[in-house]
This record gives sequence, structure tokens and C-alpha cells, in this order.
Amino acid sequence: MNRIEGRVKVTGLATYAAEYPVEAVTYAYPVQSLIAKGRVTRVDAGQALTMPGVLAVLSVEDPPELAEDADGELALFQSRDVAYRGQLIAAAVADTYENARAAADAVRVSYEAAGHDVGLRADHPGLYRPEIVNPDYPSDIEQGDVEAGLAEAATTVDVTYTTPVLHNNPMEPHASLALWDVEGRLLVYDSAQGASMDRDTIAKTLGLPPARVRVVSRHVGGGFGCKGTTRPQAVLAALAARAVGRPVKVALTRQQMFDLTGYRTPTIQRLRLGADSGGRLTALEHVVYEQSSTLVEFAEQTATPARVMYAAPAHRTAHRLVRLDVATPSWMRAPGECPGMYALESAIDELACAAGIDPVELRVRNDPETEPESGLPFSSRNLVACLREGAHRFDWDRRDPAPGVRREGEWLVGTGVAASTYPARRRPSKALAAVRDGDFLIQVAAADIGTGARTALTRIAAETLGVAPGRVHVELGDSDLPDAPVAGGSMGTASWGSAVVRACEELMKNGKEGRADTTEEIKAESELARHAFGAQFAEVRVSAVTGEVRVSRLLGVFAAGHIVDARLARSQFIGGMTMGLGMALMEETLTDDEFGGFLRRDLAQYHVPACADVERVEAVWLDEQDDRLNPMGSKGIGEIGIVGTAAAIGNAVHHATGHRVRDLPITPAKILMPTF
Repeated sequence: MNRIEGRVKVTGLATYAAEYPVEAVTYAYPVQSLIAKGRVTRVDAGQALTMPGVLAVLSVEDPPELAEDADGELALFQSRDVAYRGQLIAAAVADTYENARAAADAVRVSYEAAGHDVGLRADHPGLYRPEIVNPDYPSDIEQGDVEAGLAEAATTVDVTYTTPVLHNNPMEPHASLALWDVEGRLLVYDSAQGASMDRDTIAKTLGLPPARVRVVSRHVGGGFGCKGTTRPQAVLAALAARAVGRPVKVALTRQQMFDLTGYRTPTIQRLRLGADSGGRLTALEHVVYEQSSTLVEFAEQTATPARVMYAAPAHRTAHRLVRLDVATPSWMRAPGECPGMYALESAIDELACAAGIDPVELRVRNDPETEPESGLPFSSRNLVACLREGAHRFDWDRRDPAPGVRREGEWLVGTGVAASTYPARRRPSKALAAVRDGDFLIQVAAADIGTGARTALTRIAAETLGVAPGRVHVELGDSDLPDAPVAGGSMGTASWGSAVVRACEELMKNGKEGRADTTEEIKAESELARHAFGAQFAEVRVSAVTGEVRVSRLLGVFAAGHIVDARLARSQFIGGMTMGLGMALMEETLTDDEFGGFLRRDLAQYHVPACADVERVEAVWLDEQDDRLNPMGSKGIGEIGIVGTAAAIGNAVHHATGHRVRDLPITPAKILMPTF
């Protein structure tokens, strides 16, 4: 199918959060902290309030009323304490965007600065073990005797990998437009990955019942996780609109997004692996060090993939967190699995090299029969088939395993492989299906963040009803529709689609309308380990002169249940792998040790792949039948594409050069450190 919304997007008719036509709209512009830690002693808005068009200045000098238990990142202007550089501490409201920005520049803020700490390190004295890691995994898991397993191993590796701060950078910046009606109900047009959850969070923050808040997110220009939770601009728009009695729009700049919309925590990851003479693991240890803010604890589940991937009689995974004077990390595409699998799959490659075993074969030999941590059977697991199919397509059997031997002029050529995985989840969702004017109307508060949710749900409903897709009309992106979970965690289609199927089935029973709530169905699910798997293969060319790395070929093979729509699936797989390429070679946000905050704050400095960087990317999938997932038999595909890509590219760089870069991104400077 073509995308349902394709025409309105390419013709500019799709309306995003900042574009809704609202009369008498005004604008709010944030004032951000210039210190990393301390207190605001005074906010002087005198000059700003005399400027043309200025309606108000919100700040800690007159704190707006919020719920006492509001999230620390959303409790705007409630405290004079500064937790990080860039924190929102005031805002100017005016009749135009330009006047609001000028007024914000005129606000004078006095501080009492304190010493700050923004540096993550593995020996930080503030490290501790969080009780859980995102979303609800235990922080540490240990089975068997790791030290004994390492001692008896024929081959061991003990390696440390690091990943930097990464930022999501969706095409559409975060924006919100808020207006209150005469009855005191709040409407927020928001750039959000889930209207239902966004409504609930805004209502809780403002101390309102959810019924008094409506969130509309008809079109969302990407998110990658940073729009999965309510961000400060939505609360600011609501507070400002209440203060001035008029609609208020807040549209963050690209630079402000780096401070206010979350990021992927940097990580330090130590892995110790041991294998016997046959290449079978005897021990696996994965310990991760990461950061959060002093406002909110967010612990990324970086080591959890090691609990799923390989059979080892002894294994230990652990997370250690330190609360620094930084903004709070949040979700970014495949949180946990993405950085964790980069380190694990790189270490597995090092183990294969040290043991003299082909890296594909080493993974095959350690494929478990049941999930290693829980002992649960897999609903389906076709990692080995993905590895075999990818190796065949990539001519892996013709590969010379020796590193640094293939050269074409100044270019060193190498290939690498890595496995990927992602949980196959679903969450309770509601949906309505009804007959309207001879066609069928589907309503669900899902979100289409560019993934093609409208199209997928249209197809699911049409196949369930046995009608042509053109007779199905899907409404989504509105919290007044039946409640739906967030578009995140690769669970959107599985969750919303389950409810749509059940609603359509009810409609066919009674002929007029069908409503569904999948809560009880999901509670009754049998205990199984449900995961998607895949394998990525990369070919790179590395210049011995400049250190430039070009990815000349990238292949992903996936086993992700029933593919609902091939065109949408290919787009998601390729998008994920492209993002993984950026992670491997260029994406990096630097933290300013002296002043706090981030040094790279726009797309001129934070590099992402352009068309010229993505020469040949191919995504294929196996026809996997798994009837123990959901009515569609599908697994999530939005995130698995990024998971193994950085490791595959890093492993290929090692094969090309003989040099192992363990700190992302793999830049020319790091390549040229050894002598070719």
C-alpha cells in the first residue's frame, strides 16, 4: 500500500503541532539557565515587560500553581535551584515570536553558582545500583560462577567500550500550542508520540483530572523516543496560556532541543567473556556505567540484551548509575538494546578473533534453546537463520578472516557482522470500529510519527473485515479517541493492531459498532520469551591516507514475525540501519566540563548521515510464523534495525585495518592513531 497520509505530506497539507490555525495566538520563548548548578537569586523582568507586544514573563518570582508531585523536569518555575545548564527558568510571552524572543533576551537573571559535576567515569564515588532499569527490569542479574567460568576458559577477553551522549534530532522540532476554553478545559496541540499518555501527564502536572485535558497530535515529524514522554514546552504552553488568557504557542529551536528534550546517556561498558576450545561460552559478564540527572532517575537498560542473546553457564549483568548536574536522559531509538548490543557484539567479535573461530559460527554455537535469564521458551527465535541467510547473501564464505590484508589503492576493505534483538511487546489498548456511510471507521488514539501507523492499521482492519483498504478510514492522534499506548518500544502496531482486530471482530458480530479493550487478553498471555532477532553485515572502505570510513554495503536480515506491510517494514529497517551508521561513525554530543551543558547543539556540529554516506543499504526478512504474539502474528520493527548496526560497522573497520576502536564514534582521528 501507499501511505495513507503520503499525499498530504508531500503537498504540505499535513498539519503539525505548530501549524494549527488558532485565532489570537501568542508566543512564549524560554529563558535558560547559564549555570550548571546553584540557585536563581533574582529574575528581573522589568525591561522585558516594557517591550512591544510583551504580555507576561513567567519565572520563579511568581511560581505558577502546579501539582506537588509533578515530574522534576516538568515542574516549571517551582524552585530556584538549578540542576543543569540549559534548564528552563523563565519565559517571555508576547504577541509575536520575534517579540517574545527579544523579551526573553532582555530578562536579567542573577545566580548564586555552585561547583558542578558533569563527568561520567567508571570510578565515580557517586555510582550506585538503581533498583530497576527502564522500564522495569532488575538492575543486576547473576547466575553461576563467572570467575570460575573465566578461569577455565581456553580463550578470554576483557574489554571496555564507550558510547557518547547521543541526541534524537527528529525532523520536526518539539512544539506545543495550548488554549483554554471558557469551561476551563485545556486543548494542547502537541508533537507527541502518544496522545493518551501525554494528556495524562499534562493533567497530572497541572493538577487536573484527565477529562479536562485534550491532546491532539495528528501528524508528528519523527521522534525516535524524545517525544515519547511529555516535554517542558507542552507544560510551558499551558501555563503561559492560562497566565495571559490567550492561546500560546511554544516552538523550540534546534539548539533548545539539545537541552530540553532528552538524550541517550553516555555509557562505559566492561565485558568479560570466556569460551572453551570449541568456542562455547563459559562465562559472560556485562557491567554498565551511565548517568542521570539530580532531578529524575532514569537508568537505561543497557546490559539487558546480554540476558537474552547467548547461552553461558555463568553470566552476570549489572548497571551502575551516577546522578550528575546534567539534564535527564530519556528514550532514544532502542534504548538499552542499541548501546548494549554495540558493546556485546563488538566483544563477541573480539572473542571470535582471539579464538580463531569465524564470528558467524561463534554466534551459532552459542545460540540458546531457552531464554538464558528466565529459562522461558522463546515464542520463536530465528537468529541462526538470519545469520545463515545474511552470510549467504554477503558472500561471507569468501572472506579472508585475517585483518588488514585487503587493499584497493589507498582503501583498506573489511567486512563485519553483528546480531540484533529487540523485545516483542504489546500493551493494553482500546479501539472502536463502526459503520459510517457504508464504509468503516476505526478510532484509536495511536500516533503516526512517520512510521506509517495509519497505513498499517488500515490494512489490519481491512484484512480483518474482509474489505478493500479504500473502505476503511482510520482516525488517530487525539486523546479523545479510545486510549492507546505510546508509539515506542516497537510495540505500537502490536498493541493498537490487537485492539483494532478485536473491535472489527465485535463489529462483524453485531453489525453496527465494535469496541475493544485488550487489557484482559494481555493479562492472560502465557509466559514466553518474545523477541525479534536479526543480523547485520557491513562492508567498509577505510582510507589509509585520511582515515575516512565509507560504508560501501550494509545488509540486514530480520526475523520479526508477520510483516504487516512490506514497504513500511523496509523503510523502518533501512531507517534504523542508517541511524546505526550515524552512531558508528559520526554522532556525538560533547559535554562542557568547565561550564556544563552540551557543546554541540545543532546539525552543523552534530553530524548525521546524508545521502552520500548511505551507499547501499539492503533490508530483507524471513517469513516467520509465530501465533503466540498477537492477532497479527507481528513483532515490532521500528528499533531492531539500529541495534546491531554500529557493532557490524566497527567490526568491519577492525577487519579492514587491524585496529580496534572501542570508543564511538569511529572518527578519522581514531583510525589514524596507529600506523598503517
